Amino acid sequence: MSLLSRMTAPTARHDVAQLVAALLAEQPRPRAVPTGPTGLGTSAARVTPRREPSSDGVPELYCPPALRDDPALGREVNDRLVDWAGEVGIYEGRLDHVRAADFGRLMMLAHPDSDDPDRLLAAGKCALAEWATDDYYCDDGADPEQLGSHLARRTRRSTRPTSPSATRPRGRRRCARTPSASPCARRWSTSPGTPEPSQLARLRHEVAVLFVAYGQEGSWRSRGHMPTVPEYLAHRQINSFLPCIALADAVGGYALTAAEYGDPRVRRAVTMAATAATLVNDLYSMTKEHGTSGVEFNLPTVIADRERCSPREGIERSAEVHDELVRTYEVEAAALALTGSPQLRRFLAGVWAWLGGNRAWHSGSPRYNSA
Repeated sequence: MSLLSRMTAPTARHDVAQLVAALLAEQPRPRAVPTGPTGLGTSAARVTPRREPSSDGVPELYCPPALRDDPALGREVNDRLVDWAGEVGIYEGRLDHVRAADFGRLMMLAHPDSDDPDRLLAAGKCALAEWATDDYYCDDGADPEQLGSHLARRTRRSTRPTSPSATRPRGRRRCARTPSASPCARRWSTSPGTPEPSQLARLRHEVAVLFVAYGQEGSWRSRGHMPTVPEYLAHRQINSFLPCIALADAVGGYALTAAEYGDPRVRRAVTMAATAATLVNDLYSMTKEHGTSGVEFNLPTVIADRERCSPREGIERSAEVHDELVRTYEVEAAALALTGSPQLRRFLAGVWAWLGGNRAWHSGSPRYNSA
């Protein structure tokens, strides 16, 4: 019986099942159609049943496998991404850690419909800038009381033309102190394969929403507040990989219309996928965040604290939430694909592929796994 089915039983207690149901109920559910395990139309994306926890302690998740693995392409993108980080000044003195994390491999795994290193690099720049913003302003001993001011300045910069000073040493040093995800949209707009204006507007919007979520997390940290499980899951809908996933069509070299991307049914499905992808990050980042000062924010920790259960049970219940979101995305995306445009079908398949690449990268990246 699924989490959502258990929730409707008269004897069901108030638990994570109800919380997932609340997330799924925010928009009308499209008519379900029989799709089987190949809901997005590719046999390579078939999922496997839950197995015992792997050696990294993360349960086997209901998730597609990565659809391609091209180590040479991943290395090329990663090398160029590290060079770019050195030029703009983020992670100064820690570029060896950036190289080891292998964000270039993430881009290669998550966007299997593109072999263009320039497009993958552009997406990688945006992703690395978002990670840097989180690392500098939200984690690693950052002052949560200054978070709102920092993010407001970075958001303002997203609509301004690129300043010539950004290419000079002083500009690079300033960027090292105050990294920003937003300028990546401007840098991409002048790169090969320029995205449509609606795609750039979409990226700016998703990054702005992400910054709102960072602000919420900052308020929790400043108060030493452990969120409730409903609070945290609602937070993860906007503090997620959605800015990265939203680039699936731009990286793939096609354009999903603003009307289809903004369709509430599409938004619901893609938001569920992005939330699930971010819960994978929660599961793998527990070791990295454990022992840091202040309040730890990941779903297993929140569940264990608020539901008074063991850490292992928190992990298992987090995996259940992840699996329910992925299964629901699979069914609803398949229903949307039946009546949507070819671009929407490709986009939904790209989101599915992103889930598999994200899972594969997290399971192997030194950022989350000790050697």
